[in-house]
Amino acid sequence: MSDRIDQINNPSRIVVKIGTNVLIDDSGQLDLALIESLVSDIADIHEQGIEVVIVTSGAIAFGANMLGIDIENQDVRSKQALAAVGQSRLMHAYEQIFEAHNIVVAQALISRSDITDREGYLNVRNTLVTLMDFNTVPIINENDVVALEEIGVKVFGDNDNLSSMVSNLIDADLLILLSDIDGLHTMDPHQHPDAELILEVNTIDESIEAMAGVSHSSRSKGGMQAKLDAIKLATASGIAVILVNGRTQSVVSAVLAGKNIGTFFKPSSTKMESRKRWMLGALSNDCKVVVDFGAANALLEWKGSLLPSGIREVVGVCRRGEIISIENVNGKPIACGITGYDSEDISAIKGLHSDDILKILGYYYGEEIIHRNNMVLL
Repeated sequence: MSDRIDQINNPSRIVVKIGTNVLIDDSGQLDLALIESLVSDIADIHEQGIEVVIVTSGAIAFGANMLGIDIENQDVRSKQALAAVGQSRLMHAYEQIFEAHNIVVAQALISRSDITDREGYLNVRNTLVTLMDFNTVPIINENDVVALEEIGVKVFGDNDNLSSMVSNLIDADLLILLSDIDGLHTMDPHQHPDAELILEVNTIDESIEAMAGVSHSSRSKGGMQAKLDAIKLATASGIAVILVNGRTQSVVSAVLAGKNIGTFFKPSSTKMESRKRWMLGALSNDCKVVVDFGAANALLEWKGSLLPSGIREVVGVCRRGEIISIENVNGKPIACGITGYDSEDISAIKGLHSDDILKILGYYYGEEIIHRNNMVLL
């Protein structure tokens, strides 16, 4: 169990994904008592200074229950409408329960295209990080009203893959997947009561994937295979994952205490290795910025952000959200990162103080051209 304890020791930022079958009881009602228990547990974690982002399912199921409609036989259009009915009520429940703990929540509805688009990726990341800076708890759901992936046309995995993408997006230390089962078993526990729980997985190979059964609920999509796909994405990004029963008492606290519950999936790389590979793989050859000695020293020695005052020259063309190279005055690449401004904007504000950005451009995306959290030193 040493790997589990090492990986979850003192996390600063976690993502908790709450599945539909955790939130909804057997009658299809929103299980308010369970949500109150989960929120109380997460509030305790938040009070300790750990940043928490929640990815929640349940909007479609809750909407169907409100209208007395059977989900199983509904088409895409109907499920999108049910999501519109259920989402506001689901969020209202979270808001009221968190308010009792003096915690402000923020709703974010995200589609896959919001993250895969370069500028969208930057906007979503900046928003979520700022919300955590404000000491709120962001609550994220797939935007079912406009997105088709989660509701069955192209299986998104009942928010499992979304939670992995969000974990990577915000550089989370740990992803906790709360489900209605205890973890990954040697066989499908719904069909084989004697199936044994696997406590730790180092690598998701063919033998592990063979253990995944099929989904047994009409309220969620994808089942264990979708969870494994999401877990592979997260662990490849250097993020540890624990799949655990969301109905376990104080489950989040128990996980962070290193209790021997659920299935622990070990990261297949470090976060820095993963982020560096991703940035280098997506590095634009069309644009670079040249920085002066002071800026280069601030980046390399102080691990600072790149401000407009340190930029001498912009070479090429790029859009906000692209990954561009940073070179010193001798032409040596020293870093790469996600630019917060277009090349035309950077040219207009290079050499100036950040306070001048709004005055020169007429809009403001932040004081940094490239924030240190969106940068990899070479």
